[in-house]
Amino acid sequence: MDIREYFARIGYNHSREKMDLETLTEVMQHHVLAVPFENLDIHCGIPIKLSLEAVYDKIVRKKRGGWCLEVNHLLFWVLTTMGYETTILGGYVYSNIKKQYSSTMIHLLLKVTIGERSYIVDGAFGRSYQIWQPMELVSGKDQLQTPCIFRLKEDNGIWYLDQIRRKQFIPNSEFHNSDLLEKSEFRHIYSFTLQPRTIEEFESVNIYLQTSPESVFTSKSFCSLQTVEGVHCLVGWTLTHRIFNYKENTDLVEFKILKDEEVDKVLKDIFNISLERKLVPKHGDRFFTI
Repeated sequence: MDIREYFARIGYNHSREKMDLETLTEVMQHHVLAVPFENLDIHCGIPIKLSLEAVYDKIVRKKRGGWCLEVNHLLFWVLTTMGYETTILGGYVYSNIKKQYSSTMIHLLLKVTIGERSYIVDGAFGRSYQIWQPMELVSGKDQLQTPCIFRLKEDNGIWYLDQIRRKQFIPNSEFHNSDLLEKSEFRHIYSFTLQPRTIEEFESVNIYLQTSPESVFTSKSFCSLQTVEGVHCLVGWTLTHRIFNYKENTDLVEFKILKDEEVDKVLKDIFNISLERKLVPKHGDRFFTI
């Protein structure tokens, strides 16, 4: 594994010497613009492995994306190799349907400490919930980023990531009630503690998420990639393009339903993904918003 190959993968060719917030922010922004959040291997019949070598080969050499257990594991290696003090943390994702956080630790995120300050780095939550830059680990502070206002809140040792979203304008009237649309302008995303974790602690949930019929990842095939102005999402055959702050405090969300023969071309042209096996798109009934 060669970190120079990773930097080429994300198109980053600036300073690698300074272990400061500016460099960390630049690397993260290049990362989210280059590496999709996706679960396509599940719907191609390919098992997802968490070993660093497997993740590196998939994301860097094969120019794929992945879910948080893969992508943030790679990002942990990158930042540690660069010299940042980096810690793996475990998150509990909020369900809008159940109105509660998951009982199992299903999300992998990172904490990076620079001097006396710590930051949350998460390159793999995807869709319109994706942070674009490190978030200072401070409770109750609104942190404005391109997608929305994010906020961290601490209560009794548990941290919560929330977002304050803009309104949405959907020109295609037939999609106004799409199950993919986030309906709330205030959204809980996930909770976490600062207890250090290891990748081995996510092995069982990695198997569960890609095999259980209860998992949203087996219910839906999806791929999302941030752009300089918004985010593209493909769920099953439904392609959306969101432009952040299209007009004052409003995002534009455009929908398109693809034909089977269009899916591979869209993956290549928009997400820069070429699959080794045939994808079987799926839009199941598990709750999943973009």
